[in-house]
Amino acid sequence: MQAITAPKVLLSGILLVSGVYLTSCQLKSSESTERDILTEIVDTTVSPKDDFFKYAVGGWIKKNPIPASESGWGIYNIVQEETYTRLRTISEESAKKSGSAGSNEQKIGDFWYMGMDSAGIEKQGLTPVKADLDRIAAIKDLQGVLNEVALQQTYGMSTLYGNYIFQDEKNSEEQALHLYQGGIGLPDRDYYFNTDSRNTNIRKEYKAHIQRMFKLLGNDDATATKNMESIYALEENLAKNSRKIEALRDPYKNYNKMDLAALDKLVPSMKFTDLFAKMKMPQVKSVIVGQPEFLTAVEKLLKTTPIDTWKAYLTWNFISNYASELSSPFAKEDFHFYRTVLRGVKEMKPRWKRVLDAEERLLGDALGQLFVKNYYSEKTKKRYEELVKNIFSTYKERIEKLDWMSDSTKKKALLKLSTVMSKVSYPDKWKDFSTLDIKRDSYVQNIMRANQWWYLYEVNKIGKPVDKTEWGMTPQTYNAYYNPSNNEIVLPAAVFFVAGFNDDQLDDAVIYAYAGGSTIGHEITHGFDDQGRQFDEKGNLKDWWTKKDGDEYNKRAKGIIEQYNAYTVLDSMHVRGEATQGENIADLGGAVLALEAFKKTEQYKSGKKINGFTPLQRYFLGWALAWMNQSRNEALANQIMTDVHAPSFLRVNGPIVNMDEFYQAFDIKPGDKMYRAPEKRVKIW
Repeated sequence: MQAITAPKVLLSGILLVSGVYLTSCQLKSSESTERDILTEIVDTTVSPKDDFFKYAVGGWIKKNPIPASESGWGIYNIVQEETYTRLRTISEESAKKSGSAGSNEQKIGDFWYMGMDSAGIEKQGLTPVKADLDRIAAIKDLQGVLNEVALQQTYGMSTLYGNYIFQDEKNSEEQALHLYQGGIGLPDRDYYFNTDSRNTNIRKEYKAHIQRMFKLLGNDDATATKNMESIYALEENLAKNSRKIEALRDPYKNYNKMDLAALDKLVPSMKFTDLFAKMKMPQVKSVIVGQPEFLTAVEKLLKTTPIDTWKAYLTWNFISNYASELSSPFAKEDFHFYRTVLRGVKEMKPRWKRVLDAEERLLGDALGQLFVKNYYSEKTKKRYEELVKNIFSTYKERIEKLDWMSDSTKKKALLKLSTVMSKVSYPDKWKDFSTLDIKRDSYVQNIMRANQWWYLYEVNKIGKPVDKTEWGMTPQTYNAYYNPSNNEIVLPAAVFFVAGFNDDQLDDAVIYAYAGGSTIGHEITHGFDDQGRQFDEKGNLKDWWTKKDGDEYNKRAKGIIEQYNAYTVLDSMHVRGEATQGENIADLGGAVLALEAFKKTEQYKSGKKINGFTPLQRYFLGWALAWMNQSRNEALANQIMTDVHAPSFLRVNGPIVNMDEFYQAFDIKPGDKMYRAPEKRVKIW
């Protein structure tokens, strides 16, 4: 799962039956169960002393190869398959009912109907976006370029730079406009410069991809090649002036607040006062610039880049953003590069799943209302709210007992913990889509209108009080997050979901590890990871630590950075310990917190085995279940370069080798591959 610090996570197989939401109360230990999720996924041919991940979930992985339409396959996908089925039912029923104009049912139904009209999409071809392409082709000067940049920003594109609305990191009560590095077509700046064979080939494929897209637009070979070369050179320049993902984790260095006069001085050619008006933003008085040096580079490009290059770049940005919703030649070409080349996926998902993905992204709250109504209960919500309280209580006890933190800092840490707001299962207030226009005219036009609606929804927050009741995820999302500016954890209903098992088939050990540790404890710990710890109880970027305590924390964080830096994933690719430290700290914190809470249960105290496993062993096996996943090599390489999360097998093995109880549970001794010397075991919270 993830910490939100704006600019969050996994059917064939024995587990897909009839999903239920786990509950933590009412569960009892027994000597045996009719079905046991842990014994169904374990691989007894592997020793837990050699590779605990392969031992704990290797049996499932052996029986469940990655489908051709996926870059990976695991617990996320198991849950998502059932969610897909439920959302498809909702969408099909909405399309048949033809709900009253403006209703959520009407919007869901019409969106689904147009998305599933593959024949109509093929027949329309480029017609729905012809006016947009013609507008770009008619650009004659720099002002025309800037006008198009502004318009594409309102379509939700990061053309030339990124913008987002989020709380002012130093004043959490105020919504602020942030400008961020962006404008490139490869996933991260390092793709343009790493010289290994994998990235060299990706650059070659990317250039060929751009050429083919322009040929689909009607360019001859020479023109398509010229456009590709100019676009790539422009993007390479933007990438060269972009920060690495490690550098983006420092909230202070990426906070540069300035008024419009200072912004115009930084990049005068952009004429931001005029640009913001064209971007349909309300009066903007100040801006938080993430990377000033990036905008300085943009200024140089605006002065030196030919207009024809800008036109090619703007055309590329537009068509690349909407290719997947256009006719099959564009959708297939987009899929080939961004899914096959970058992530190793062999074939497209069926259309109905692709439409649901888009529907979830754009109408997720509307779907969520029907999802909760049909598939979730208030009783289950209350049960998980109680589990959240248990984990909070355990964290409080651990802070109080820390031997490396002074009493003054402990007091502030406890204050912050006591003010963390928890949002569990689904929101009390839903988003209002009444002004969103969804029609039965064009699928891509529905996508574009929805993107513009979301853009306006966000920019209209500028200058208004922060709505702390708002959710950033839908209840049917298998994910969770921590928002430091709100000092809140958000836990959607689906994140507690395990398909295929009823409550009486899941013991407390599984529930505490799966829901309590990998989700609840993980997100709470994000409030105290390397980034979250820099925000106070009110969500403001403020140093509340003594220097000695801060140094002690950093020493422990350095230990986890060094631990993960040492892990090799592919060939010579190592985990980026600096970039992933926040998630690794949260993983360790979640595992430790949930185990401490589990120790208070009757199951743990009884010590009784279930299907041959002790309560402590079952806890660690349940922890592995939470990260059960396998990925294609291409996807792993992409993750190492772009993601702040370590690969799944290290989200299992990495935290537990720092926990003394793991050694007790599986009798891990010096010389075993899973052994980590006591003096190297990282202990933070």
